[in-house]
Amino acid sequence: MQKLYEIAVIYGDGIGPEIGSATVQVLKAALKDDNILNFIEYPAGAQCFLDTGIAFPEMTLEGCRRADAILHGAAGLPNVLYPDGTEAGQDFSLNLRFKLDIYANVRYVKAYDGVPMRLVGKRPKDIDYVVMRENTEGLYASRGAGSLLRDKVATDNLIITREGTERIARSAFELARKRKGAPLDGKKRVTVCDKANVLRSYAFFRKVCSDIAKEYPDIELDYCLVDAMVAYLVTCPEYYDVIVVENMFGDIISDLGPATIGGLGLSPTAELGTDVGYFQAAHGSAPDIAGQDLANPVGTILAGALMLEWLGDRNDNDLLLDAANRMRNVVENLYAEKLILTNDLGGSAKTSEVTTAICKALA
Repeated sequence: MQKLYEIAVIYGDGIGPEIGSATVQVLKAALKDDNILNFIEYPAGAQCFLDTGIAFPEMTLEGCRRADAILHGAAGLPNVLYPDGTEAGQDFSLNLRFKLDIYANVRYVKAYDGVPMRLVGKRPKDIDYVVMRENTEGLYASRGAGSLLRDKVATDNLIITREGTERIARSAFELARKRKGAPLDGKKRVTVCDKANVLRSYAFFRKVCSDIAKEYPDIELDYCLVDAMVAYLVTCPEYYDVIVVENMFGDIISDLGPATIGGLGLSPTAELGTDVGYFQAAHGSAPDIAGQDLANPVGTILAGALMLEWLGDRNDNDLLLDAANRMRNVVENLYAEKLILTNDLGGSAKTSEVTTAICKALA
């Protein structure tokens, strides 16, 4: 008898409900509506905060804890703030990572034939890398714990631990082993991105990553300072395969990457703990286009494919693995034919039209 997998769905804010529901439709189409996935919706985010005074309800945390996987739309509204000026809507993603120890943020940056290239002189085949961002430490570990002294001095601490760095580094090397290498030369390569020339915390991050690299002699080890990295991802992205990086710097470069391939609407993210999988796109809630059928749902749809792949690997389920591959192939083919180009990519396809086209191709 086929196992039923429970998926916690948090649609969130802005365009979240549109792209989230589009992804659920595509997942059902990929699995031929055989009810192998049981989607259960939970509230969280800025609108939830406005409605209830709580951005991340306890019932949502418990639902995510019980679920086999978590699918997220988008979080946050820029004008919904706590008294300290931080966004209430960000509580869901940030606190979920800390509470469930979701330590690896894995963002895929891959260019597609048929999508206009942002970088002059680069071809789609030149860009195919992954940013492996540590998700529970770094500067963001200070959220809600920093200090503000008499409205004159504000501080937040940067936290790097050996245990946290070892596990994210090991995840990066394991992923590199599974990939086909950098587009430039086919070498399986892990690049450690940091600011080791200035801060001891980053020098320590680099040292621990270097220690882990000794366990993987088959993977090339590379280093890059973050200020140089933001330049190299524009000038020579074809050199990169897997990039491992601290939390805040990872947040920055993992948004830069998708911008170089067409936009944040193209990149899926898998956020992984030892037994937890949380999946979403790279972008925010885009409230300026919410409810207008304009959002690009592909990043979230591809995150749905990552979810099926993760579940399939963990449960040795070929049905899920096949559905994930078909979803990716359909998206790639439709882009090559320029049939699902949304406004952010220079096209005119609506959210609903992209969803229908993908579902139809899957059928």
